[in-house]
Amino acid sequence: MISVEEALSACLTLAQPVGTETVPLAQAGGRVLAAPVTATRDQPPFSASAMDGYALRDMEAIPGRRLKVVGEAPAGHYWQGTIGPGEALRIFTGAPLPEGTDRVVIQEDVERDGDRITLSRSLGSSLNVRPSGADFMAGDGMSAPRRLSPADVALAAAMNAPKLTVSRKPTVALIATGDELVSPGETPRPDQIIASNTYGLKARIEAEGAEARLLPIARDRRESLEQVFDLAAGSDLIVTVGGASVGDHDLVGEVAAARGLERAFYKIAMRPGKPLMAGRLGDAVLLGLPGNPVSAMVCGELFLIPMLHAMMGLPGTARPRLRARLGADLDANGPREHYMRAEVSAGDDLPVITPYGRQDSSLLTVLSGASGLLVRPVDAARARAGDIVEYVALNAMF
Repeated sequence: MISVEEALSACLTLAQPVGTETVPLAQAGGRVLAAPVTATRDQPPFSASAMDGYALRDMEAIPGRRLKVVGEAPAGHYWQGTIGPGEALRIFTGAPLPEGTDRVVIQEDVERDGDRITLSRSLGSSLNVRPSGADFMAGDGMSAPRRLSPADVALAAAMNAPKLTVSRKPTVALIATGDELVSPGETPRPDQIIASNTYGLKARIEAEGAEARLLPIARDRRESLEQVFDLAAGSDLIVTVGGASVGDHDLVGEVAAARGLERAFYKIAMRPGKPLMAGRLGDAVLLGLPGNPVSAMVCGELFLIPMLHAMMGLPGTARPRLRARLGADLDANGPREHYMRAEVSAGDDLPVITPYGRQDSSLLTVLSGASGLLVRPVDAARARAGDIVEYVALNAMF
């Protein structure tokens, strides 16, 4: 068995970027930007009013002063002309400042009578002007790689970029294996269960911006598994669930080897998730996850998600480790790194993390309620409530 760290390093070596494509800006949200975006103009492209009010010369912003209103400038309309001494222009938010002005007095600080205004006795100190290029200048850029947030998309739009170069979405083929499985909605025999792992993994994969394909369940026969592997052709990543252990009916490794699998490793010193396997299968990467539901989902979180990041051109790194105070005593750990389902709550200086009493790898109800995975290192000593420990956050993209 190899360590979790060694296994992740091997997985990330396998997970190479899958290429780029150009998409319309309106379809870029949540994608990974693969090439920098460069602004084609200043923003704002002119000095603009930040408020509704009156544009005038700052030197004439004197409490009680009377000025003549010589025109009006709504947003989107440049007022032609120059404001002279004793004059002001009615202006609205976003409109360009006219020549000769460098201040906007807000309308609440003005009394108007016909074409004359009188400035208030208590003017604010702000100029209420957005200078040209205050946000960004022509030639400024947005760096890559980065996952495009809604704010990033808005910024790219303001930079006048109608299309963006983004990483192609990796395609992931999901293969559940086992005679004991039926799909949700089917009627299982008394000796069968409902396939759940691939559905949870599909949701997690798509939340990270990749595409997931649910393939038919592969039965515990070589020809069935061969047929489903054929259906995975063209995928960047093939994820099998179950069938990677050492039982007589665990055929994934054997069938994959016959198809040319270059295996990187098999079995890791981890709980839950010992029977993990990875390698290269033709043009695709193969990740063989354990069959127990919690094992599959936890290994997906720790290995599959970082692999997808690397394939999309993001830094391929381990899930971040956070610090918390332990909420209950724990016995010493054994020779495998243990990822315990736990509840994270607010604390005085650090969050408090309390592992659930039931840690069986078949209990999806426990995983569904968990907000973190408490990490117990190999051969960790007994821990006391209040000790500082590390955990991986769940139900949160990073």
